[in-house]
Amino acid sequence: MRTQKRFTPGLLERFKRLGRGKGVYGDYVPWHQVSRSDPSSKGTSHCPVWGGRHVELLSTIEHIVFYFCTMVSDVIDIRDQFPLCTDQSSHELCAYEAGRRTTELYAGTVDIANELAIAHPLVRGEGRSALWVMTTDFLVTLDRPAGKQLLAVAVKTKDAIIDERTKQLLSIERAYWMARGAEWILITPDLYVELAADTLMNTFGWALGEKCDDMQIQFVTANIHKLSGKSLTTALSILVQEFQDMDVAQRAFWQTVWSGLMPVDLRRGWRPHLPLHLLEPSLFRALNPVESRRSAWAF
Repeated sequence: MRTQKRFTPGLLERFKRLGRGKGVYGDYVPWHQVSRSDPSSKGTSHCPVWGGRHVELLSTIEHIVFYFCTMVSDVIDIRDQFPLCTDQSSHELCAYEAGRRTTELYAGTVDIANELAIAHPLVRGEGRSALWVMTTDFLVTLDRPAGKQLLAVAVKTKDAIIDERTKQLLSIERAYWMARGAEWILITPDLYVELAADTLMNTFGWALGEKCDDMQIQFVTANIHKLSGKSLTTALSILVQEFQDMDVAQRAFWQTVWSGLMPVDLRRGWRPHLPLHLLEPSLFRALNPVESRRSAWAF
């Protein structure tokens, strides 16, 4: 949502020509990407692979929240750095129904800004100005019994949301998704436990790596109580005896954990000699601010 000097109207036009912000699943192209011409990162930029493509994460906080998003029940797609339409547009779920025509339009950021009496952000350069394209950090698509639903997730530092202009822009973003019947939450670092975040950062390579087959996952779940209370080192040794491969053992273990089938307390720390403690499923889900729909929005 930030505008910076290196952004120009011409650059935003180029983004549109390149098809940024379009597509779904593995064909989606994020609006902002980790490069010199995009927003400067806060912390470290990351491009992990998920859903068949690279995910563009512009800060360490986004990195952590993205991993929480992948653990949400019924998630089928995550569109990162998702651009909000400045003008009226069809619903964002229509992208999943190729060829579908709809006459129902929803307010864009310009109309919403006017309704809220907030100045819409602009970008200037090349002797002209243009409307700034606002973005949502993560647009999560959920496959629910009643059909696909959207969950929009904004990510900010605790200090950032003190700024009055930032609050105004978040107000526009929130109203944009509310007009479309989507949930919107604002995640700040104080909404998750740092130790749990560290565990995700240390294990995502296995959890989001090559998927294990059903038989391997079933073996882990069938031996949950045998593994509970053991150190991570011992638990992995037991799995290696079955799979004959440490990488497979790591992937099977952490994919089972991240899916919630083995609700290990993620606050355990990184040391492999520490015992594995199981939580009640509800307590495991509560460690995830996205799953729990916690939000720092209180304005």
